Amino acid sequence: MTMENIEHEVISGESWNLFCEQLRRSGEQILRPEAPADAQTRAEGFRYLTRLLRIALEMHLEFADPDFPGFITPSHETAKIGADNPDNLYRYARLNGEHRYRVSGNRGSVFYLSFGTQKGGYESDGKMIQTGFVDATQLQLDADGNFEIILSQHPPACGNWLRLEPESNALIVRQTFFDRTSEQPAQLRIERLDAGKSPEPLDPLRLQQGLQRAAGFVEGTARLFADWAQGYQQHANQLPPADQAVCQAVGGDPNIFYYHSYWALADDEALLIEVDQVPQCDFWNLQINNYWMESLDYRFHRICLNKHSARLDERGGVRMVLSARDPDLPNWLETAGHPHGTLCLRWVGAKHPVHPTTRVVKMADLKELAR
Repeated sequence: MTMENIEHEVISGESWNLFCEQLRRSGEQILRPEAPADAQTRAEGFRYLTRLLRIALEMHLEFADPDFPGFITPSHETAKIGADNPDNLYRYARLNGEHRYRVSGNRGSVFYLSFGTQKGGYESDGKMIQTGFVDATQLQLDADGNFEIILSQHPPACGNWLRLEPESNALIVRQTFFDRTSEQPAQLRIERLDAGKSPEPLDPLRLQQGLQRAAGFVEGTARLFADWAQGYQQHANQLPPADQAVCQAVGGDPNIFYYHSYWALADDEALLIEVDQVPQCDFWNLQINNYWMESLDYRFHRICLNKHSARLDERGGVRMVLSARDPDLPNWLETAGHPHGTLCLRWVGAKHPVHPTTRVVKMADLKELAR
């Protein structure tokens, strides 16, 4: 398409109409026949699309220029993607793998910090393939915790390096907290090396591309994780290992072993998730999500337990209880008014993952567990 045609579509409003039409079509993912059709799930589903749109507009329009990148937060308290980790602070920046970048800042005291470059995207092929990875244990820091990382196709002569491929288009940073109240997140800046002084004014091509990618991101992300939720219904109230290759193909952290599943409980039932002995690992957590794989509202409900907050038994094992009402037992997780949803367990840095077992029991029978 010529620039003249693109200008015509922007001036006539056709670019906007195509954007709106794809957003409308995204709603079909919420109406899929296998998805629960109750009012709460539908309402959360359509809200989910609005949240994805907020993320998409920042990612593909406001902060889309790889010559002048900036960090956005792609998952947080009110915008969530693909079993977003409640213990994480996510940061994201757009890149162009043909260029060189510098990330600088201070390590802080957050327990886990990793940087990964990626190619692809949910708006295109539904994948985000890792092209480079480094975590804080591999970084050279000064005495005050300051550091710099060069992002490039070829390693610098010295210092920290994060690999890019020609097709690399994004950087994802994960900061994982044991306890948010006592740890300081890393302070980060990103810049393209040898960039100009300021970006050019918005032109029709950048607008049209940004709108197309944003709409594609909403539809593609909604479809991808609706597919996942559909598959999890085949093993409801269990928690088998996820396909690790699939998790990595959509941007998972290579240090993490993932479990995903679906849960559904009556008001008088509880789901027990038990691990005979928690493996040696850097970090672990279990989180409860709604059907659309959004973590439930961790600002107001206890929907996540981790290595710091969970209480282990004398053998080093752990039993977690998911239910609508407080059973007066350790390690209770709230359904937060939801009758069904998805859940995720992560072992971070475990050389030998230990698979959990699950069982559904009546709330009345939980009293026996307290003895």
